[in-house]
Amino acid sequence: METAEAILELRNLKTYFYTPEGVVKAVDGVSYALRAGETLGVVGESGCGKSVTALSILGLIPQPPGVISGDGIFFQGQDLTELSNAEMRRIRGNQISMIFQEPMTSLNPVLTVGFQIAEAITEHQGLSRKAAHERATDMLDLVGIPLPAQRAKEYPHQLSGGMRQRAMIAMALSCHPSILLADEPTTALDVTIQAQILDLMLQLKDETGAAIILITHDLGLVAETCDRVVVMYAGRVVEEAPIEEIFDHPLHPYTIGLLQSIPKLRTSPREGARTPLQEIPGIVPSLHRLPRGCAFSPRCAQVFAPCSQQEPELQEVSPGHFVRCFLHPGKP
Repeated sequence: METAEAILELRNLKTYFYTPEGVVKAVDGVSYALRAGETLGVVGESGCGKSVTALSILGLIPQPPGVISGDGIFFQGQDLTELSNAEMRRIRGNQISMIFQEPMTSLNPVLTVGFQIAEAITEHQGLSRKAAHERATDMLDLVGIPLPAQRAKEYPHQLSGGMRQRAMIAMALSCHPSILLADEPTTALDVTIQAQILDLMLQLKDETGAAIILITHDLGLVAETCDRVVVMYAGRVVEEAPIEEIFDHPLHPYTIGLLQSIPKLRTSPREGARTPLQEIPGIVPSLHRLPRGCAFSPRCAQVFAPCSQQEPELQEVSPGHFVRCFLHPGKP
């Protein structure tokens, strides 16, 4: 991968959980780079390792039972895996922030929204309580919450779902981070609010220059917002490409299956009835009992002999387009 402009780079990241049932390889040799100012989509079914990768970047994996290893997580050239807890606290929420999937489990229910945003500002920016509270109110106003001074004094349960998610975005952006990790930021919201939240994130990205990693299972969302896409399956990257390439020329059977499962609307009466959704047969395998060879082989319609014998390598098949599949051996 071209990493000359990378602000963040994962090199062979492995996050394993050691349990009584066996070793769960939640993230197993993941490598990708995030360039300054870009939006990178990370997609895949539930349990493929998307969120665990983001939590590993921030050092939020409980150890034990989790163990993070590999060749490093480099942020602006510094390996985050070598930092102490105190050093990571200075980066987490300050230079790298995260919007979690469910704000009601991320916001403290007994503290006001304004206090929680101001606390992060005071911790990382060194402002006084008064100045931090003023910035917190300004951030609530920036993310489009009406009556921000009043809302800052309210508790999470007093806000609607959309407002809580906006408050989470305000908190994540309050220290002007270089990287924003957005973990399914619109999953629990209705379609109208989803569009507003995404427009807001992209607008603030343009204004602040932050790079975004958007973790989602929604390829339609990715098509609207991302510059590049990383497709994950069973803890590994199976395909990576620019956004146009992944939609115009998908190569991995899993990526093709995800794209075929997107509902398609008729554009004219001549097209007849809507095409039924094409599902991917089977389920994601257990991460502590992965099949031999390619993890996707039991569900793949194009499986052949090598697939069940060894794991394919991630190969570059065209500039910027990588795939882990024996059907596409890569450039010589």
